[in-house]
Amino acid sequence: MIRLLLADDEAMIRAGVRSILGVDPDIEVVAEAADGRAAVDLVLAHRPDVALLDIRMPVMDGLAACAEITRAAPATAVAMLTTFGDDAYVSRALDGGAQGFLLKSGDPRELIAGVHAVAAGGAYLAPKVAARVISRLRGTGLGRAAAARAKVDALTPREREVLTLLGAGMSNAQIAKRLDLVEGTVKGHLSAILSRLGLDNRVQAAVLAHEAGLVGS
Repeated sequence: MIRLLLADDEAMIRAGVRSILGVDPDIEVVAEAADGRAAVDLVLAHRPDVALLDIRMPVMDGLAACAEITRAAPATAVAMLTTFGDDAYVSRALDGGAQGFLLKSGDPRELIAGVHAVAAGGAYLAPKVAARVISRLRGTGLGRAAAARAKVDALTPREREVLTLLGAGMSNAQIAKRLDLVEGTVKGHLSAILSRLGLDNRVQAAVLAHEAGLVGS
């Protein structure tokens, strides 16, 4: 069972997201908050597996709440609820430790898939916002995509396979199962990928996978 905290200052949005997540018997919303400060306090009280945070909230916004939750409750994975107007904040959310970016108005199946991905230790970018996320993080133009592809070309074939599955939102265990590897081997490949590409975390690696065209947007 995935225990989740939901934070958004709009009650109707919370109701809609809760209704979508309620379709999945493996997800339980254990607490709700209308501002970032309350979200942090409830995470510390309930220790959920996932905190799903709106970016724009009163008292403390989702970016600050993400950073504090990552510091104070590292076992809780953080995913940000975004709109098309919020993608300018993505780099700050990454710096704060966010593991996923889910679109409020996207396909409900993507919302559920994203929650499962971050709960399992994966990184998830909603397909419809991936291109905009990449544009904000890496700049625009064909030259940036070419640079990403050049970086990926330096990886071994197996490392490219691992990076592709990481970009698709899979956890280490899921990647291991797909590629018929032991999980420790996957961890080794990921460590090598991050080192070779000069990246700090798996979310940045997922972004690069999208930018290089390894994952369909």
